[in-house]
Amino acid sequence: MSLDHRLSAEHEELRRTVEEFAQEVVAPKIGDFYERHEFPYEIVREMGRMGLFGLPFPEEYGGMGGDYLALGIALEELARVDSSVAITLEAGVSLGAMPIYRFGTEEQKQEWLPRLCSGEMLGAFGLTEPDCGSDAGGTRTTAVRDGDEWVINGSKSFITNSGTDITGLVTVTAVTGRTPEGKPLISSIIVPSGTPGFTVAAPYSKVGWNASDTRELAFSDVRVPVSNLVGEEGRGYAQFLRILDEGRIAIAALATGLAQGCVDESVKYAKERHAFGRPIGDNQAIQFKIADMEMNAYTARLAWRDAASRLVAGEPFKKEAALAKLHSSTVAVDNAREATQIHGGYGFMNEYPVARMWRDSKILEIGEGTSEVQRMLIARELGLTG
Repeated sequence: MSLDHRLSAEHEELRRTVEEFAQEVVAPKIGDFYERHEFPYEIVREMGRMGLFGLPFPEEYGGMGGDYLALGIALEELARVDSSVAITLEAGVSLGAMPIYRFGTEEQKQEWLPRLCSGEMLGAFGLTEPDCGSDAGGTRTTAVRDGDEWVINGSKSFITNSGTDITGLVTVTAVTGRTPEGKPLISSIIVPSGTPGFTVAAPYSKVGWNASDTRELAFSDVRVPVSNLVGEEGRGYAQFLRILDEGRIAIAALATGLAQGCVDESVKYAKERHAFGRPIGDNQAIQFKIADMEMNAYTARLAWRDAASRLVAGEPFKKEAALAKLHSSTVAVDNAREATQIHGGYGFMNEYPVARMWRDSKILEIGEGTSEVQRMLIARELGLTG
């Protein structure tokens, strides 16, 4: 396939539109939301009006008829300014709506996707559990069939978009049976918000992403219709592996945006900040730091766009998604550290965007598959086992 990842005219127009929105709407306001640990509802509503939550979905379901590359472009531009807003979009699309679109029935798509695509409603994906992080196959939440209903018991942790005022559903993974060998059969089931027995805890106190919503969920004899099963019974594990593969491209795009935002802020500061009678950007040490940061962002962008292009073309992309996620999250942390160093004492002050970027960067090496898991996947795709 071609490695020319220059944007089409349509994709470039989208990039410019989201860049303008990020700079003119998000940037002036998000710092206050972040420090108050407050979800930015008006910004999210505006993102919905722009169609960002519907970017990769067909128009018949209320989407924009775009593709996963379009989603990545939007995420990168948002994350150049703020990652809380970007992760709200990423989780709402790739984790909240995508499982229904990829694996849901036509009735489920018609019921849920129009509101998810418009941003009127947010969806969440309940996978991680307190005792099962990277080992998603160790799911302990159970769903037992009782007539025409599933009865769900268990808990989930670190679930994004799960407790906002506009959260409409959580797609939950649960053990619904066992193989003859005793291995768990995991299925995915839609649990609407407000279902009796479904409890949403208070927001976590987090290091970063403080303007996004992340909570623990509990299920105590939660009853939902059998028709809320997403995809085939017992195929939930394979389904969420596919969802995570796609989501890693989205996280890679977000991480690239954060890495580029660190470059943007560092260039600006290096021109404005004077020491010893001249801008600090005149110093070769600062120039080399920023040049390396730009290299990091550039190569991360090539990696996620390559993975996204393979996904859009219907080609295998698992290895490329893992490579992109591993590389982009690594350089996001590196760039955030260097940007903070360039800003000196001001980089440690929350009024400067790089302080927020520094706090937001680390989770990118953990969420949607740790860096260690990405290395395992890459090695496996290379034919190594063990």
